[in-house]
Amino acid sequence: MAEFATIARPYAKALFGLAQEKNQIESWLGGLKELASVVQQEKVAAFIEQPEKSASDKVEALAGLVGLSNPNLKNFVSVLAEQKRLQILPEVYAQFQDLTLALNHTKRAVIYSAYPLSDAQLKDLTADLQKRFGTNLEAVTKVDPELIGGVKVEIGDQVLDLSLQGKLNALYTAMTN
Repeated sequence: MAEFATIARPYAKALFGLAQEKNQIESWLGGLKELASVVQQEKVAAFIEQPEKSASDKVEALAGLVGLSNPNLKNFVSVLAEQKRLQILPEVYAQFQDLTLALNHTKRAVIYSAYPLSDAQLKDLTADLQKRFGTNLEAVTKVDPELIGGVKVEIGDQVLDLSLQGKLNALYTAMTN
């Protein structure tokens, strides 16, 4: 996936710059989200991988599936199709989303917990994390029963592991070294 991130970065930055110039960041973010989800569907992924289909056929099919009417986004999809890079659309969307959050001085946090968090717990945890990292956060939660207890937080490339599994792993490492 790191390879897709490297390939997608210049595309996402260029598209974000154009969206910012045209003052259409939010609407393009929605269009990219739809495109990214469609491209991840098994049948669509198989279709865009077919070498006998032309780039324009692939663009028209994707545009038809999501009802893409914006000429700039359609042109962007055409560029990706001509470069045979339609499969990076989900990563382009993720990076476009990160650029949008950065514009608003916000970062995305993924909070893993052993059990589902209540709204109050999530609110308190997010407030504590915002103080700790000194930035606004948009939090997404995921349940990971392997953590046993506690939470693990990923913000960009930073990881804060406060889980019981993380503490057990640290104890094991200390005892074996």
